[in-house]
Amino acid sequence: MPSSNGGILNGSGNGETQPLISRSSPDEPRWKSFPKHFVHTVWATLCSNYVNVLLVFVPLGIVAGATGWNPVSVFVLNFIAIMPLAALLSFATEEISAKLGQTLGGLMNATFGNAVELIVSIVALREGKIRIVQSSMLGSILSNILLVLGCCFLAGGIRERESSFNATVASTMSSLMAVACSSLIIPATLYAALRDSKSETESNILLLSRGTSIIMLILYLLYLYFQLFSHHSLFADVSEDDDDDAGSTLSPVAAGFALVIVTLMVAICAEYLVDSIDAIVQTAGISETFVGLILLPIVGNAAEHVTAVIVASKGKMDLAINVAIGSSMQIALFVTPFLVILGWIIGKPMSLRFETFETVVFFLSVLVVNYLIQDGKSNYLEGAMCIGTYTIIGLAFYVYPDDATGGNPNHGGTGGIPPDFFKALF
Repeated sequence: MPSSNGGILNGSGNGETQPLISRSSPDEPRWKSFPKHFVHTVWATLCSNYVNVLLVFVPLGIVAGATGWNPVSVFVLNFIAIMPLAALLSFATEEISAKLGQTLGGLMNATFGNAVELIVSIVALREGKIRIVQSSMLGSILSNILLVLGCCFLAGGIRERESSFNATVASTMSSLMAVACSSLIIPATLYAALRDSKSETESNILLLSRGTSIIMLILYLLYLYFQLFSHHSLFADVSEDDDDDAGSTLSPVAAGFALVIVTLMVAICAEYLVDSIDAIVQTAGISETFVGLILLPIVGNAAEHVTAVIVASKGKMDLAINVAIGSSMQIALFVTPFLVILGWIIGKPMSLRFETFETVVFFLSVLVVNYLIQDGKSNYLEGAMCIGTYTIIGLAFYVYPDDATGGNPNHGGTGGIPPDFFKALF
């Protein structure tokens, strides 16, 4: 935390708080101590996460995109570059949140928690790559509730025979995920029902999606009030675990400055990344859906994945659950509806009508996770189940061709699934 003289403090081995800046004389002018202060702050920030060693790819990715290198090289370099930037963005958000207090800090984390996914999706939406936006949103949700949660259960199961967590909090978040799941099932079902109708199907789906998005954003605001105010006591243990190490490295000004710089770097790398997707699809022979659903979520969630697994291995399963399911819920209830509204504003036909196959996969994944967390306990076998389910989904989308969307990359058909499928399912 900040010291009385504006220095940055760091925990010492003896439990006392020591200045992170070098030990200079109290009478030393600030302009003389600033270089040492700056170097120590930068070093502490770079050492905040192991993934930061990949920061060398940031200038390489920007140069590759700016000078017109091979599109595959541009994609790979910027793909790797965004990983450490995501870690730094998360670190700066946690540092500044710790100084703002519980309420404002919680709102800050809620706003910037999935900033990388939001930035990449906004760039893709602006360029009209709606399939990429939709699949990346779904991919981020699936990677969190299956891959990350599975790895957390596995790590916790290796540490002890059975791990416990707050079942009420987990159940609340999973219930909201079920509501978000229904918001995707309803448009897909309506599209299947209207495919032979003479009415304006696409305009009706857009109207439904935009109205649904507004309702989901309201539900998300209610959840924030539920978490931060009316039922704050339910989340107290998670907040205490989360605040153990936060706020001890950067001052509010330094954290805010880092937040702005890193966000700009993410936006630049995301621009080059999205521009090279078409070339990587043609060269590698993989579908846009696979790129958005499997590859892009790795970019935004890599640091978050590592953090969740580490805290789970330390026995902080409540915090791990909050990272995994909470992040998915934020994407489903905030980021995705926000992108629909943004598309409405800028004239892009972004809707909540995902392909039928994707919608069914989402529904089954939420169903599996709800069954696993309802008892408030976890073990390594449940973790293996989640990871196995995610692997099966990854293989399915690897062989899932883009032309299964009915020829229109933005609003395709029913994904090769008969329109009566939902009647049989429900």
